[in-house]
Amino acid sequence: MTGRSAPAVLPPSLRARLGAIAALAALVVFVLGVLYADDSRAGMVDARIWAAVDGAGSSWRQVALATDFLGEPVGAATLVVATVMGCLLLRRPRAAVLIVAGAGLTVGTTTLLKSLVGRTIHGADNLSYPSGHTAFLTALALVVALLASDRLGLGRTPGMSLVLAAALLAGAAMGWAQVALGAHYPTDVLGGWCTALAVVPATAWLVDRTADRIVDRTADAGRRELR
Repeated sequence: MTGRSAPAVLPPSLRARLGAIAALAALVVFVLGVLYADDSRAGMVDARIWAAVDGAGSSWRQVALATDFLGEPVGAATLVVATVMGCLLLRRPRAAVLIVAGAGLTVGTTTLLKSLVGRTIHGADNLSYPSGHTAFLTALALVVALLASDRLGLGRTPGMSLVLAAALLAGAAMGWAQVALGAHYPTDVLGGWCTALAVVPATAWLVDRTADRIVDRTADAGRRELR
């Protein structure tokens, strides 16, 4: 018999669809990385979006700065600690692990990709693709949405709708802030968003698989001791 110490962080009803989305997102990240490798200019799409966002008033700039802070080390650490504590209070240890692992691997992936792609903005030292800020907040929103979907007992379609809506909202908010502040090209933001969509489902699957194996081995060891 197989034991389970905690509910899965990747609901079985969402695995296939999230897996397909993760694969598509990874493809987008790759294609954009190839297109903008070693580039230092805004593309046609970037220029058009920048023109639409440019000219925001001082009050909107303050909103952008506040949003940007959520992706800075202090802001990000605060969000991670708060969400981990929430998961532990809800007795969802796997979700707490996924918060740390998912956010960490997502940000680590964007850091690695920046070095590999070599796209820059505002000088040769400012690597820009993909946006780590956008990837981080999207990853955090994905994990929280997965937890909420399970807690609410949502089915496949409502659950997917909640997860994708949370990812879109978080990615759009941080992406807008990065573009409005001139910190990233819009395509950097898209790359960061897709990076989170690719990394988090894979990390969730790995967390579940690892936790289940640990539980099974512990249960087997306990049964052997009782013989």
